[in-house]
Amino acid sequence: MSGLAIQARGLTRLFGNKTAVQDVSFDVAWGQVFALLGPNGAGKTTTMRMLCTLLRPTAGTAEVGGFDVTTQPINVREQLGLLPENPGLYESLSAERNLRFYGEIYGVPPSKLQGRIEEILKTLEIYDRRGDKIAKFSKGMRQKIAIARALVHEPRILFLDEPTASLDPEASKVVRDFILQLKARGGTILLNTHNLYEAQRLSDRVGIMNTRLVAFGSPHDLADRMWSRSTEVTLKTPDARFVTAIEALGFVKGVRREDGRLIVSMDDPDNDNPRLAEALVRAGAEVVSMKEREHSLEDIYLKLIRGDEAK
Repeated sequence: MSGLAIQARGLTRLFGNKTAVQDVSFDVAWGQVFALLGPNGAGKTTTMRMLCTLLRPTAGTAEVGGFDVTTQPINVREQLGLLPENPGLYESLSAERNLRFYGEIYGVPPSKLQGRIEEILKTLEIYDRRGDKIAKFSKGMRQKIAIARALVHEPRILFLDEPTASLDPEASKVVRDFILQLKARGGTILLNTHNLYEAQRLSDRVGIMNTRLVAFGSPHDLADRMWSRSTEVTLKTPDARFVTAIEALGFVKGVRREDGRLIVSMDDPDNDNPRLAEALVRAGAEVVSMKEREHSLEDIYLKLIRGDEAK
């Protein structure tokens, strides 16, 4: 088994004169969840379709599971499960018959297939509807069946395009928890989503796209690259003299007030926070709380895509 589940180098896709994806490169290790983020038209789905061998790259190369997507498409497809943006299901068949049909196509042994179907349907909390025809299902229920279909053959790599789209909050949580279970078992997942909370909770690393890949890494690492570290200090009674006292500390790079709190910039809060607290107490401040300020994936995304500046 290769050290990398997915490897993309310079992936580019043109549609006539329009560039949908330009020079995209990234790696996904086995057992990682990797999320592609970006606005509509950013090239996320096109990138996924190239990796799944549904679109041929105009330029660049990619390997999935150690196989080339252009020259070895059958080998690639044997290893992956796909939840596409618009999944097609046989509406005249029941949920169970749909999964049985696709399981047989994927070559799941008959002795194993029934147990596999039952396990997935129970986990996704739709086992009681297994005998109902797809035509009777809501859009959210169809999405769950489409996820089950992508998993019925136990793929080594799973591609999910907007997996919680059209699902209500309760159903979305079921799907997210299921993805976390797959991750805990060592599953490798590439996830396209507009849901930044979902991406932050599920992903080891993210790629933020806008035709090109504008950022790649873990949310924590991306935040460290984009902002200096800082500590948020809540005082019982804010006072200008406390600002003066800590501005004189050699390790403090800057102090600003924000909604009655002090935001103190420094290189190493882990080591310097005790000295910061000591200086504030010496100056007469009553410290209510101190915590390192963390930037969310939403902060990172909006700064990179729209230029918004989180404090």
